[in-house]
Amino acid sequence: MPSKQVFESKDGATYTTSSGAPVSEPYASQRLGLNGPLLIQDFHHIDLLAHFDRERIPERVVHAKGAGAHGYFEVTHDMSDLTDNPLLKSVGKRVRTTARFSTVGGESGSADTARDPRGFAIKLRTDEGNWDWVMNNTPVFFIRDPAKFPHFIHTQKRDPQTHLKDADMFWDYLSQNPESIHQVMILFSDRGTPDGFHNMHGYSGHTFKWFKADGSFVYTQLHVRADGGFKTLNNAKAGELAGSNPDYGTQSLFEAIESGNHPSWTVYVQTMTPEQAEKFRFNILDLTKVWPHGEFPLRPVGKFVLDENPQNYFAEIEQAAFSPSHLVPYIEASADPVLQSRLFSYPDTHRHRLGTNYQQLPVNAPIVPVSNFQRDGPATFVSQGARPNYQSSIQPLSYKGPKGTLEGSARDFERELKHENFVGAAFRDLSVINELDFEQPRAMWSKVWNDEQREAYVQNVAAHFGNVKSKDVIARQLSVWAAVDQGLSDRIAKAVGASTVKPLAAKPASESVKFRANIGIAPNLKL
Repeated sequence: MPSKQVFESKDGATYTTSSGAPVSEPYASQRLGLNGPLLIQDFHHIDLLAHFDRERIPERVVHAKGAGAHGYFEVTHDMSDLTDNPLLKSVGKRVRTTARFSTVGGESGSADTARDPRGFAIKLRTDEGNWDWVMNNTPVFFIRDPAKFPHFIHTQKRDPQTHLKDADMFWDYLSQNPESIHQVMILFSDRGTPDGFHNMHGYSGHTFKWFKADGSFVYTQLHVRADGGFKTLNNAKAGELAGSNPDYGTQSLFEAIESGNHPSWTVYVQTMTPEQAEKFRFNILDLTKVWPHGEFPLRPVGKFVLDENPQNYFAEIEQAAFSPSHLVPYIEASADPVLQSRLFSYPDTHRHRLGTNYQQLPVNAPIVPVSNFQRDGPATFVSQGARPNYQSSIQPLSYKGPKGTLEGSARDFERELKHENFVGAAFRDLSVINELDFEQPRAMWSKVWNDEQREAYVQNVAAHFGNVKSKDVIARQLSVWAAVDQGLSDRIAKAVGASTVKPLAAKPASESVKFRANIGIAPNLKL
């Protein structure tokens, strides 16, 4: 149903062509006589069809189905002991935001209630530029080796021959890449089918760095927790809604905001010092693992609220472009390899989908002036006038990087003597499976979940895994579950009518790559 504004406002606009000329009747076409052929001179008709032929843009290769709204982020706690980012030091400061929620694997017309992770992206319009939080509703992901991402996504979509979703493809990939098991545990719990987009949490998953002006920093992860709690659907209800109301999440988000029931979240941060990172028992940049809350407790940062529906979905949500590379002063990316890959991939896909100047679109444009040497290209809205398009001494720009950070100054050799000094020969890296990969999934199964949740997991898995035809894939994936817990694997085997298997062999935990192994000794620099 349209918003109240559609019914209550009549703007009295005059119908025109795209060039602004008034037209008396939108349905009429110019013809040669009463029954003669159409006239090519009829600009109104040609303009109408030509634009209609070009209405659609490429859908997102992942996260195609989504919904969104506008709101604000308010800082409620002073973060000045962690960072000199101006926003995070300004208690009470509010900035406007745009958020988009989405499924991952489905097309733009697919069901909101599909069993799938959910994207959870927020664009903060700060006084120092746009800061994008590009999150998921799970704290981990399926991969930690970035080159696996296209392979993984292909298996979540359609078979190239049948053009059907394929359970064998789906589980073939997961069974060959057992580091995915932590995410598989979450995905096939009822958290894999959240009750709408606004009743779930968001997690950065990736590790970032928050800096101070003296060059010190902490590693951070963001948690955006729904104030109403993480609400879920069971498998049967999610399946029913997929058929009866595939836009359930989109509708419930819109109607909640329209009725004044504004969804809200509390934003928390986990922090870890470089010294803690070097000593920690696993690599803190591993996207398949979480930081234990007991050792690294959540610290409140602020409040995130959605209070405004878009007036035009396409312009304000479909064209919204989020990227983890959209950072602000004193916030930097870590060396997490999947994050590093996303820093490139996200803007690249936006340029493909929306064009070179996607950041000039109103929904993506920062609230501060943009001054640089980027010019021209399709759909240029902001030309920067007569300002030189090179570094000019005649009309120079001022250059002010945040002190103590990578962007602070060029050739800052003091940074070479600090914590993240990566030294080594170039080589092709690929992670290996070790016992630590099963530790957190095992705790989830045996300590976090109750009997009802364990049974729901087995039944949710069986409903999908039971469609696999390949005996090799079945046995291999059962061995992954057996590495988590033999009882878990045996219960799933029984549920799908398969033979039980022994646990997958994995390297001992002592052979896992710690974070310190990535850091070399600082060279003797001649400054």
